[in-house]
Amino acid sequence: MTSPDPRPVVQVDIVSDVVCPWCIVGFRQLDLALQQLGILTHLRWHPFELNPNMPLEGQNLREHIAEKYGSTIEQSQQARARLTELGTTLGFTFNFNDESRIVNTFSAHQLLDWAETQGRQHPLKLALFEAYFTHQQDVSDLDVLLAALETAGLDAKNARVVLQTGSHAESVRKKQQVWTSRNVSGVPSMVFGGKYLLTGAQGTDTYVQVLQRCLAEAA
Repeated sequence: MTSPDPRPVVQVDIVSDVVCPWCIVGFRQLDLALQQLGILTHLRWHPFELNPNMPLEGQNLREHIAEKYGSTIEQSQQARARLTELGTTLGFTFNFNDESRIVNTFSAHQLLDWAETQGRQHPLKLALFEAYFTHQQDVSDLDVLLAALETAGLDAKNARVVLQTGSHAESVRKKQQVWTSRNVSGVPSMVFGGKYLLTGAQGTDTYVQVLQRCLAEAA
């Protein structure tokens, strides 16, 4: 019989979209903080759509950023370079190019909601981040989603039924409404220990501090 892991556990809830680069950056920073402190986390991902009205065909990412935020081509290039460099330091590969597209993520969120009931939400989330940012794949495409599911150890046949029936659509909508009702308007938004909210990728040192605070209060 295996003895339970003696390390302390902190609950962390992350409101996130799979096409948000700062969400994977923030998670990687959080993961480093957890490793640094030698603690575990009960991690839950929650749905947020950056572009809920994005059509199925998606949009060129650079054009989308220019329209939504008013960024110039030079500013976009600088942002991509910064993210790529930051990703490298965190062990994650961003592969942006001129053909990179922003896509609709509602199907992905439905599958993530279902994956939570299967105990495989976290590996699916990471597989989707990698598919989109590293391999430049369309995470609204069924084949891409099914490949990510298999990577995460989930059954593709059951996943097809989830999307065909929309069995988790209402659940995703309700969860999104919960967070917007709490004034969460940007991602990543992380809630530590059910009480401390941090928005944006805050850096490993900041996550170490808030985790230590949660541990001190628990003790």
